[in-house]
Amino acid sequence: MGMKEFVVRRIGQLAVTYWAFLTILFLLFRIVPGDPTTMFVAQGLSGEARKEVIENLGLNEPLHIQYVDYIFQVLQGNFGTSFQYREPVAGIIVTKFWNTIFLMLGAITLAYMIGILGGALLAWWRGTDREIVGLLATLVARSSPTFWTGIVLIMVFVFWLKWFPAGGIRSVGADYNGFVDKFVSVDFLYHVALPMLTGAIYYMATPTLLMRNTMLEILNEDFIKMKKAEGLSQYTILYKHAVRNSLLPIVTIIALVAGKAIGGQLLIEVVFNWPGMGRAMVTAVSYNDYPVAMAAFFLMGSVVILLNFAADLLYAHFDPRVTYE
Repeated sequence: MGMKEFVVRRIGQLAVTYWAFLTILFLLFRIVPGDPTTMFVAQGLSGEARKEVIENLGLNEPLHIQYVDYIFQVLQGNFGTSFQYREPVAGIIVTKFWNTIFLMLGAITLAYMIGILGGALLAWWRGTDREIVGLLATLVARSSPTFWTGIVLIMVFVFWLKWFPAGGIRSVGADYNGFVDKFVSVDFLYHVALPMLTGAIYYMATPTLLMRNTMLEILNEDFIKMKKAEGLSQYTILYKHAVRNSLLPIVTIIALVAGKAIGGQLLIEVVFNWPGMGRAMVTAVSYNDYPVAMAAFFLMGSVVILLNFAADLLYAHFDPRVTYE
């Protein structure tokens, strides 16, 4: 099977995955007790008035009709109208989505940079005191809750050193001229630094430990011994041969790390007062605001699904032995 056929097959699998994902989302929010009127309609509402509200929200239709309508609306990029705010969902969550994506991808990128380099060095330092210290630091980072790490960073870099702001996404009075200006501005980087570092410290443990274990296996391979016998420098052996052949397992877990990042974003956003998707999800679920909650889960779940898809396509780049048979 060639690359083209492989991509076509994976796109088909991607479509099935999305259908199952959307179906689970729809059913999940329909089986929870109660309805949106119990949260945002004044108490004492008459039965007739409550029935009218439910009809206006489209919740009186049979479940299968609601399901079909939901699928078609999502295919058109329409996530409906918020029950709580009575506004289009897209206008509510788009900005929050990008706030979370830039924070999450920045944290994952930094975690992978640290993890790949740190794991390679730990493997090279096998049996030394530096390896013990490095493993201890990695395990402490993995075991520390993100909210605790965030509080420590705030204490050190905000209150003691006064290098960064305590939270938020922009300085008071700051004004952005468009999407690009917002996310590439110095002010944004100034505010995102600490929450991004908080996430990176926690997420880096997985790629670090996996890289170390894979590197230990690669360093015992015959071709590495041959390279040493050829008199190549340690740098050449480590980075041009051992590291390259150890990257495939690291690529395959990027979607798992992204899933962990999505789950951990809420605490980071709360600690640093970051206006992202995590807080929007909790608020929407609390108010039974189905459209907002479903759109939020859909967008964040899509990140994991698409990263899995990208990881499959990157296999051959990192390991020529991988084929698409």
